Amino acid sequence: QVQLVESGGGLARAGVSLRLACAVSGRTIGMWNMGWNLQAAGNEREFVSALSSNGAVTNYGDSEKGRFTISRGNANNTVYLQMNSLEPEDTAVYYCAADPGAITTDPYTYRYWGQGSQVTIAS
Repeated sequence: QVQLVESGGGLARAGVSLRLACAVSGRTIGMWNMGWNLQAAGNEREFVSALSSNGAVTNYGDSEKGRFTISRGNANNTVYLQMNSLEPEDTAVYYCAADPGAITTDPYTYRYWGQGSQVTIAS
């Protein structure tokens, strides 16, 4: 049974930083390409960031470049998303996702998904 469980979201003021964590069970994260995607209310799902299975390649959405960093902890099988300089426009549900295929920036191609973590940024 594969499970992805996000944590670390919440309510914060603009300009602060938050770190999301995605604890993975059932598979070793080194076997997968991992990603973070978001969905704001009333909008389509959007790509945020991806990390290749070997940890060598990262991708970011245009809005996230320079502010967000994806990383992983192999010892605890967890993927992280460090989010800095948060803005009200970053408000959304953030989803951790995993896929055994090639690294991708298409949020609809990931096979496994977490339940999501709400991030709300107040101005």
